[in-house]
Amino acid sequence: MSQNKSVQKRIRQAEKSRLRNRHYKSLMKTSIKKVRSALTSDEAAPLFKKAISVIDKVAGKGIIHKNNASNKKSKLSAYVANLD
Repeated sequence: MSQNKSVQKRIRQAEKSRLRNRHYKSLMKTSIKKVRSALTSDEAAPLFKKAISVIDKVAGKGIIHKNNASNKKSKLSAYVANLD
């Protein structure tokens, strides 16, 4: 490891960011899985609304790209629309 103080600080900051990003990505993935596990559209509707909110928050923080968020929302909405 470098002895440069700025490099050591960047390493510390990157680790904090990595842990924070991991938390939000995990939250997003869990909310998506909950929607996909729903069996009826009545059951999926509130979960879908919550998942969209979480995806938007994660994209707003810059953890995932806005196009990636848009793709996730699109696929989820198509899934919910095809439920009985």
